[in-house]
Amino acid sequence: MEKGRLISFEGLDGAGKSTQMTMLARWLDTQHVPFIQTREPGGTSLGNEIRQLLLNRPELAIVPLAEAFLFQADRAQHFATLVIPALQEGKLVLTDRCFDASIAYQGFARGLDIALIENLSLLATQGYKPDLTVLLDLDPSQVQHRTDTAQTLTGMREERKRFDAEVETFHQRVREGFLALARAHPERIKMIDASQTPEDIHREIISLVEALLQAN
Repeated sequence: MEKGRLISFEGLDGAGKSTQMTMLARWLDTQHVPFIQTREPGGTSLGNEIRQLLLNRPELAIVPLAEAFLFQADRAQHFATLVIPALQEGKLVLTDRCFDASIAYQGFARGLDIALIENLSLLATQGYKPDLTVLLDLDPSQVQHRTDTAQTLTGMREERKRFDAEVETFHQRVREGFLALARAHPERIKMIDASQTPEDIHREIISLVEALLQAN
């Protein structure tokens, strides 16, 4: 059986990850490629509970290390029960955030030890890393505008997240973390300018995915 492949979408909140995942999913359907679409946190029932704690309960004042452990608990459940079984079935797995998000957010932005976060992530994923990471690079000054529910076309965006409300310097540190990871892992992490039109971004992503699918 052909092995599955894991594609993660990363970037600042508002960079367009969800939009691009939806567009890619439609394209994969036309190509008859078996896939699943998921997210971190929240790809499982346990993950959805953890997501509520992490993103929608600011009054809990979760400290950085506790935050990191909660994300890793979600990831361990996610990989054990959903991601790894799908990969073993030969499916493509699309995930909104994965391995690199923890390093950028809890490592670079929150100031936790980066090696510790990476080791925890590898433990949670049972050694798996994405085969391709699409990094949608967004200017941090655009985060508030893009994550404002009033700016969405549908008005149905999930309520404003704890990370959305962080100051611009926080998002700058996250971006610096993602850029550092992209420089360190250019074979896996492919950066795309998120200020382009969704259609132009989609075309770039299709080229990356086609190359991945054709690789042995």
